Amino acid sequence: MLNDLIGKILDKISATSLLATGLLLLTALVSALVAYWRTVEEKSWKEFFEFVIPHEVITHPSAKADLLFWVTKKALMPFLMLPAGIVFVTAVGYGTNWLFSTLFQFQPPLIEGPAGPVTVLIFTVSMLLAYDISYYLYHVAQHRYPLLWELHKVHHSAEVMVGITKDRVHPLDELMNRAWDGLIVGLCFGIWSLISLNLVELTVFGVNVYVMRNILMMDFVRHTHFKISFGPLNNLILCPHWHQLHHSVDPRHYDKNFGLLFSFWDRLFGTLCVPKPDEDFKFGLVDRDVRDYQSLAGLYVMPLKRMWGHIARRMRPGKPRPGTARSSEGTRP
Repeated sequence: MLNDLIGKILDKISATSLLATGLLLLTALVSALVAYWRTVEEKSWKEFFEFVIPHEVITHPSAKADLLFWVTKKALMPFLMLPAGIVFVTAVGYGTNWLFSTLFQFQPPLIEGPAGPVTVLIFTVSMLLAYDISYYLYHVAQHRYPLLWELHKVHHSAEVMVGITKDRVHPLDELMNRAWDGLIVGLCFGIWSLISLNLVELTVFGVNVYVMRNILMMDFVRHTHFKISFGPLNNLILCPHWHQLHHSVDPRHYDKNFGLLFSFWDRLFGTLCVPKPDEDFKFGLVDRDVRDYQSLAGLYVMPLKRMWGHIARRMRPGKPRPGTARSSEGTRP
């Protein structure tokens, strides 16, 4: 049953990926036009392209590293990341369904028939919330614990933002994040499968929710230099400019704006920092060896070596226990 489920999900992904890619590119184009229109007084097509693709950005070693890292990760994605994310969430959802239906002796779903529009709406909102709080908690842990921070430094080591910087995430870090998603999101899946939806319908909806989240949070745009704000909607959705602050090396911005889609988690837990309109940021790490991350070896291998260094130090008798990521040697927020 699990194999059939995963097969149907992968079919659904292949059918929607082209549409999702088109929507993401359209969002990026519109954002570039808006940012350019607000920034530049004398407008021309030449100036527009220079604004969107600054020479000093695309020729930066960090941008070149982003491109190489993106290409190699895309080669790994179909064989590792997508199946892993589906398996984790589906397995926990299936286990939740089986456990509760066995304990309480009933045959799910409790509500027969196809899901109506109200059910689909409530399900979509609840899944977006589950995905988002799951990411927020994991993201905070990445900054708090040195072992996770060594992996997350890969993402923060970008000194310029070029859109595909969003995928500058170590594969092990991404795999662990998806495993963590399986706990909260998978539990939510499983509960919904008990109430109204069978697991196949549920997970197909889940894929749509995941794509919807990626479009709404404008992940490509918020990893650029476009200072896009949503105005009053910032109280609900974390706009690109607020996320760009999260990558800032300014100590005032350390450990701020952890959210993915929604901004109210940061407000609720006291980690929100609102930038000034059109405020500029310097990106990267405060480490003196940040340039070591601008190669494939630095992005893939060095974090694993440094993780092992943390583990080895913990195993040595008589050594003090390391503190949080911020208090460890060679880190930033």
